[in-house]
Amino acid sequence: MSQYSQIILAEVVAAASAVPADMRRTVPICITVACVAAGAAFADDAPALRDVFADDFLIGAALDAGQILGLDQATPEFIAKHFSALTAENAMKWERIHPDEDRYVFDYADRLTAFAKSHGIHVAGHTLVWHKQTPDWVFRDASGRPASRELLLARMRSHIETVVGRYRGQVASWDVVNEALDAGGELRDNRWHRIIGDDYVAKAFEFAHAADPDAFLIYNDFDLYLPAKRDGAIRLLDGLRRKGIPVHGIGMQAHYRLDAPANLQDVEDSIVAFSKAGFDVMITELDVSVLPNPTEAGGAVRVDGRFRHDARFDPYTGGLPASVERQLGQRYVDLFSIFLAHRDAVSRITFWGVNDAQSWKNDWPMWGRTDYPLLFDRENRPKPALFDIVGLEHRVRDERDPPAVR
Repeated sequence: MSQYSQIILAEVVAAASAVPADMRRTVPICITVACVAAGAAFADDAPALRDVFADDFLIGAALDAGQILGLDQATPEFIAKHFSALTAENAMKWERIHPDEDRYVFDYADRLTAFAKSHGIHVAGHTLVWHKQTPDWVFRDASGRPASRELLLARMRSHIETVVGRYRGQVASWDVVNEALDAGGELRDNRWHRIIGDDYVAKAFEFAHAADPDAFLIYNDFDLYLPAKRDGAIRLLDGLRRKGIPVHGIGMQAHYRLDAPANLQDVEDSIVAFSKAGFDVMITELDVSVLPNPTEAGGAVRVDGRFRHDARFDPYTGGLPASVERQLGQRYVDLFSIFLAHRDAVSRITFWGVNDAQSWKNDWPMWGRTDYPLLFDRENRPKPALFDIVGLEHRVRDERDPPAVR
């Protein structure tokens, strides 16, 4: 295991309480009486994932606001059983933690880090600099015009110093910059880049390191299995390190489908390439959608960029057929076969959600669908895919370290 995998958090213990009034609109729909009742009745007969993979890598999950607050009384125990790393799905993004220039909202992050300490769980901070989910005021001056380079850099520094500084010694790793590259591996055309310039990524890492010199700093992005984007990431991040700017790891988002990426060899090649370049590798946002992709069939797009609901792309509202359940299990086995083969390079696997009910894939890229992308169903019960990867780990371990030797 890498050094990153050994980092465990420390923070004070805080009890969950009611949702703050100014954040009620942000609490997901799944915090309803029905959802809480369903969660409270879960039957979890699965082995603890964090224990099964303890010798391989950290096993993480992204938590929504209700799970962080502990409104479902079954969830905290369930999360502590299975996960050795936690990420706030949205609560630490700029728009939630710093919605106004003179106002921070730390309730959720405080409770997440408190819960993590009480259960010996690593916290991965997500995310400091991103072109999405960042309030418009960040990019404008007092008169409403585009901010100057100096003003935007000052705001970036202040935000990072405040957030990272507050959790110094508590949040052990940070997704410092998120999704800065386009598909060709060049810097994306966004407001950070347009206003500050090419060095905005470097500045973010410099500020994060100054705020917590012991924190593990990560660049996080999607589609890093694409050769051009992979190569661009290595060029960018290796260039920063050559200048003495600390970049420790690369987070490969993994919002995959049953049929995409079409060639998982590309995923493995990227893990190998990043490791050879000297970076720890994290699989930071893992889920596997089982639904048809509307982007490939000309679905109707709403003004918010999501597709209007269409029953053709929501075929499993009554439950997932056994044949598709088997496909999901095989997909996870194929992925974890790669992760386990490179356990010395991969230090964390984080599922983007705890259970199917919570998953963002129910509403992206089409509103209101019923997707099944995770290892636990809508009532926190383990799915066959979970037992498939547990069995895989045992087989790999026996091959690596035969029982007679152990």
